[in-house]
Amino acid sequence: MKMRISSYIKNVPSDLGASVVVFLVALPLCLGIALGSNAPLFSGIIAGIVGGIVIGLLSGSQLSVSGPAAGLTAIVAGAIILLPSFESFLLAVVLCGVFQLILGFIKAGVIGDYIPKSVIKGMLAAIGIILIWKQIPHLIGYNSNGGVLATVQLSSESGALVNWGWLTAIAPTALLIGVICLGFQFYWGKLAAKKGGWMKLVPAPLLVVLVGVGINVLMQWQGGGWALRKEHLVAIPAASSAAEFFTFFTLPDWGSIGKYNVWITGVTLALVASLETLLGIEAVDNLDPQKRLTPTNRELKAQGVGNIVSGLIGGLPLTSVIVRSSANVNAGAKTKMSTIFHGVFILLSVALIPTVLGIIPLAALAAILIYTGYKLAQPALFKYFYNKGWDQFLPFVATVVIILFTDLLTGVLAGLAIGLFFSARSNFKTSVLIVNDNNKYLIRLRKDVSILNKRGIKSRLDAVPAHSSVLIDATRADFIDRDIVEMIEVFVAEAPEKNIQVELKASSSKVQGFQRPVLFRSRAKRVNPSFIMANATHNKKVKP
Repeated sequence: MKMRISSYIKNVPSDLGASVVVFLVALPLCLGIALGSNAPLFSGIIAGIVGGIVIGLLSGSQLSVSGPAAGLTAIVAGAIILLPSFESFLLAVVLCGVFQLILGFIKAGVIGDYIPKSVIKGMLAAIGIILIWKQIPHLIGYNSNGGVLATVQLSSESGALVNWGWLTAIAPTALLIGVICLGFQFYWGKLAAKKGGWMKLVPAPLLVVLVGVGINVLMQWQGGGWALRKEHLVAIPAASSAAEFFTFFTLPDWGSIGKYNVWITGVTLALVASLETLLGIEAVDNLDPQKRLTPTNRELKAQGVGNIVSGLIGGLPLTSVIVRSSANVNAGAKTKMSTIFHGVFILLSVALIPTVLGIIPLAALAAILIYTGYKLAQPALFKYFYNKGWDQFLPFVATVVIILFTDLLTGVLAGLAIGLFFSARSNFKTSVLIVNDNNKYLIRLRKDVSILNKRGIKSRLDAVPAHSSVLIDATRADFIDRDIVEMIEVFVAEAPEKNIQVELKASSSKVQGFQRPVLFRSRAKRVNPSFIMANATHNKKVKP
């Protein structure tokens, strides 16, 4: 323990410098994700504070940064529409934390290992498309939380809504800021990748915010009503005293505890947030120069406590987020103190300088989210999975499409089912090898031969013509279903009627039914099936 404390103290300079970078990345993302979720902007700030301080203290990860995640915006936006009030949604966030605590205690940290990559990428791509679609209005200055485009709502009860009123409500300066900020991110991303060095350390979201603020300031100096109106800027409540500051926090509506949709939202948030956290943790561990491993079950517990606290005081749900975590690593962080410091900086900024945050254009935040959505759903990703084959492409596309037309959990479950189908189909095909060469048949049973293989084996055995020879090789099988064993025994017994010569090999003691090594040959007379088991010997031919 003393060594750990001394390590934290030793690395304070590195962690403090990295925390400033993470703070500058996290602040606009907290605001932008709250905006994209149709939630109060202050709820995103609260989530950033809790993710930094609470989860930072409890997590076993030294470099991961938690906060509101773009991957949850689809669920959050749909839930806020579906549930009676934002306070009811906060209750769902609390329940999400409780479920994550349970997952941690039952050691479900391995759950991420069982989700196919195609489904995970499909989920993120769908979220990216939704982010882009929902932020276009804010990019052009039409700041309505309703369905302002022909966008697909996440709740089947709300349905799709077309509202073309935004075409007549475009704010020219907001459009200018949005387009320039969006183009700047693409340019900066390519330039930083090419040049490297200090440019990789400068957070692009911070530059985007500065560009947006700068354009609006120029428009104010220009005069003529070109400056953005108040509704086009970030609105953070400013407190005149500490007592008033604490009134900005919102409590959950405990009266909604019996509502079915609240529980469903809580479960959905817990599953998706846990999955995203486990994937994020794995990615951060790979980036860690010291190659430290994060205890996944402890991480689920830390995330659970964080979400409980966030929901209790009015914040959005939390996950480990790769954008902030990678910025933390690249900025030279050494320990978890960087994460904690960044949470403290967010708290101080909203408590002491809320008026400074109030000059940030919403169009700049929308540009950040649209660029994030593009990174999640870029065309190269679709091409990548297409080139990997239909067994990867179909689960990926199905996950994307079903999420867009239903909801995130349904899409993930559907993609998982399709992925499992292809996996089972692959195992099904490789379990049995059947070769025919001039009436000489080889039937090789490999790995696990289940009842699902029975029909295929039976049809091939029934099709064997008279005066043929058949070798049934089960030496490579670990398990053969008892029904298939009995079917093979019957075939061997009846083979003499068609003058079929059968040789049966089974040398694995693991094979159900063939308890002892077998090498049997059947020729031209009927044999009792029980004779196979009673007279089996290793590498010895038994003639009837």
